[in-house]
Amino acid sequence: MTRIPDPEEFRAEARRWLTGVAKARPTRRAWGSGDDSVAVFENRTEAQEREHTDRTREWERTRHDQGWGALGWPEEYGGRELPAHYEQLYRAEEAAFDVPRRTEIFPVTQQLVAPAIRVWGTDEQKRRWLRPMLRTDELACQLFSETEAGSDLAAVRTRAVRDGAGWVLSGHKIWTSGARVATWGVAVCRTDPDAPKHAGITVFLVRMDAPGVTVRPIRQMTGGSSFNEVYLDDVFVPDADRLGPVGEGWRVTLTVLAAERLDSGGLGLDNADRALDLARHLPRPLTGGERQQAADLFVRSLVQRLIGLRVTAALVAGREPGAEASVGKLHATATMRATTDLVQQLLGPRLAADTGEWGTFAWTEHLLGAPGYRIAGGSDEIQRTILAERVLGLPKEPKGAGR
Repeated sequence: MTRIPDPEEFRAEARRWLTGVAKARPTRRAWGSGDDSVAVFENRTEAQEREHTDRTREWERTRHDQGWGALGWPEEYGGRELPAHYEQLYRAEEAAFDVPRRTEIFPVTQQLVAPAIRVWGTDEQKRRWLRPMLRTDELACQLFSETEAGSDLAAVRTRAVRDGAGWVLSGHKIWTSGARVATWGVAVCRTDPDAPKHAGITVFLVRMDAPGVTVRPIRQMTGGSSFNEVYLDDVFVPDADRLGPVGEGWRVTLTVLAAERLDSGGLGLDNADRALDLARHLPRPLTGGERQQAADLFVRSLVQRLIGLRVTAALVAGREPGAEASVGKLHATATMRATTDLVQQLLGPRLAADTGEWGTFAWTEHLLGAPGYRIAGGSDEIQRTILAERVLGLPKEPKGAGR
């Protein structure tokens, strides 16, 4: 194991490296110029998504090859075996430099799928997938949600049936980010329709270019199509691409979901900061109510950052921050709602009519997109259930009750 540097020493080392490979961002964003997008979900064409993915991949490979990617992973995967919170220390330094912003498929691949393979994969699967995913040579999307199941992932209906040395998958997945650029899809399937609800589930890694896989973009009300639906029509998957034991897929899925909630605590903070900038630059004095709303949003964003530090502290202590992550997810969605409320008050009709004025109509993409995060990454209701059961000690719902 490599020596663990002092945090300040590590941050200084990261700054020196970043200075040599990237340009520094302006210390303060110039108001009224540049990109005024505050979209919650990406709003790119397929060509734009592929171009941005390629640029981000190039940067992620540079990081990995020079020892600044996979910081917490063993050396055999290109890592440095540093404590988990050193990734946050690095990200804090990287934020000051002009590097490609990671779209959702990158944290999904590196922070959700790769750790699940590390836990559940065979030695051969780890050899095949881990370093390529950490380096982003391979990208993975989540084939989890289904129209019939909603937020109840255990109710999936996509079937996987044994066929010789593999499985045949048939079903329909929805709300998949990054499906157009992913190499692999992590598919949650039902392999035993007669088993109890949370049993009889198995997870597979599916080649997204395999015969029978069809990706169709979903047009969002913002005009973009960052989500997709994925059809699996008799897709053959070798048994070597099954992740975890047959019928134990629910436990594999929970490994991925736990990592997803850890990654959601920073949601919306950039837009909250941008809304406060809007309040500072409004060409009229703020009303008393607007001042109160702005102060509330400032405090909320500060608390959200402090919750993120608690999640990091739990990781440093070697604990799985389940409760902290759920609180962070709930607080993040509340911050996004508070951001919308403040902007609506500040802009009024300028939010609803595209006059061409910088930093006004662009906020419609936040207004329309933010409510989606009450479902994404585990719905608010699921997070409250986790806190009720694991923190307050309330009894679980009886078997058979709907959730």
